[in-house]
Amino acid sequence: MFLLKILNKISHKCLHEHVTPDKDCGYCPDCGKFIKNEWYITRCESCGVKLRAVIRNGEVVPQHHYCSNCGCQDFIVEKLEQINFIDINFAVLKKRVVEDDNKICSTTRCWQERTDVQPKLLVQYL
Repeated sequence: MFLLKILNKISHKCLHEHVTPDKDCGYCPDCGKFIKNEWYITRCESCGVKLRAVIRNGEVVPQHHYCSNCGCQDFIVEKLEQINFIDINFAVLKKRVVEDDNKICSTTRCWQERTDVQPKLLVQYL
């Protein structure tokens, strides 16, 4: 982990470590980008048993190459809407940078009322 931090400082790539996993989305205080937390889980394609997920080369894959229940090596990656305490041991968190402002989560929109200008739609981020 220490070596990873040193290499990260050399490459200047932000890992968004200060974006907490308890929120669905938020701004990274280090780089200022909008980050969406996404939880993924892997299952065996044959028997449907949950497999412990890891991220290798930016892809979500099972930790072991074969299912411990049936021996199959094919798997399915499921995106979870919300994480629960049962799936926390099998799930993996992927922090995705959101570039499009229209797909921001938890937005509230309201109308601005002024008499001298045409009303505009304002976006309020929660």
